[in-house]
Amino acid sequence: MLSDTLTDELERYRIGPRIKALRLKKKMGLVQLGAHTGLSSAMLSKIERGQLFPTLPTLLRIALVFGVDLDHFFSKEGPRMAVTRKGQRLRLPVPAGGEIPAYSFESLDYPIADRRMDAYFAEFTGPANPSKPHQHGSAEFIYVLSGRLNVNVDGEEVSLEVGDAVYFDSNVPHSYCRGGIGNCSAIVVTTP
Repeated sequence: MLSDTLTDELERYRIGPRIKALRLKKKMGLVQLGAHTGLSSAMLSKIERGQLFPTLPTLLRIALVFGVDLDHFFSKEGPRMAVTRKGQRLRLPVPAGGEIPAYSFESLDYPIADRRMDAYFAEFTGPANPSKPHQHGSAEFIYVLSGRLNVNVDGEEVSLEVGDAVYFDSNVPHSYCRGGIGNCSAIVVTTP
């Protein structure tokens, strides 16, 4: 049984309707498609209606009949939009493991594949320990929602208050540290 999140993600690809569109374009019935793939027409009907998600080998059998790649079923059409509900986000501590985390983050845009940016909600709680210096991608943007955040970029430290923002090249070592006594939260956007 698939979780609601996995089902929602799979439904976004509209694999069943894509198979049906290919079948109708070739003026082929379910029985004919079943004869070519070795799958039952009942199973194919369930797949087309979104009641059943095909395995990759099953999908490949169908793709071969229509002369398309598997990519045909996984490319996204139309506007690329995804809603990430608060209750669906996964909270990850940094660093992971037994250490007291310097901060935790939640991805705000994980449902979109091939993103041009990555957006996170970050919370800096607990002891005001700086994160380990790290580097990634090409750029990073931080907007402070609450509290105070100290950001160190290649040895230069800046303190940010509520409503302050910073943009920097993230391919140089940088780290974060909660400033002051209270917790801090921020939106962090990075580019790959």
